[in-house]
Amino acid sequence: MPASDGYFRTVGGLAGAMDARGFEPVLVGGMALVLLGSQRVTRDFDLLVSTQGPPTEDLVRLMYQHHLELVTKFSPEGEVKRTVDNVRIAIAKLKAEQPRSLFFSNPKTGLRVDLLLDFPLPAHPLAERAEKVKVGSGSLRVAAMEDLMRLKEIAYADRRSASDAQDLEFLKRKMRG
Repeated sequence: MPASDGYFRTVGGLAGAMDARGFEPVLVGGMALVLLGSQRVTRDFDLLVSTQGPPTEDLVRLMYQHHLELVTKFSPEGEVKRTVDNVRIAIAKLKAEQPRSLFFSNPKTGLRVDLLLDFPLPAHPLAERAEKVKVGSGSLRVAAMEDLMRLKEIAYADRRSASDAQDLEFLKRKMRG
């Protein structure tokens, strides 16, 4: 999925709606690095969100109001294979499985938004340190570079992926100036 201005505007509006409801969304991952100047190619927007406020079911309802459906199956290449088009079923799955991450997709536009539920770090402290970036008519919190570095270190320790290693190098260069 290309990182188009339209996707950023859509996610900015979504993040504004989440923020208004107390979920404190913070953009992390590849798209946050793109905003910092990385040439990274990524498929989705990763939002770290707080679970300390309203019920997570409200967050799922909000995603569906923004035409994003819960993803239940990916191909081995990471492409969306199946989504749940019914919000009540999505909420029931959430209650039964209690995951730390939720994956959403808009089947018509291809937009993907992954929600990290206070995982792997709590959202609130990151939200307090995040920088607000203007996106369209709203703004989007982007994690501070130090927090992005910490999250990438966690991801690299877990996955040992080449893209995480490249992201770490990009952040190191950026922090040196």
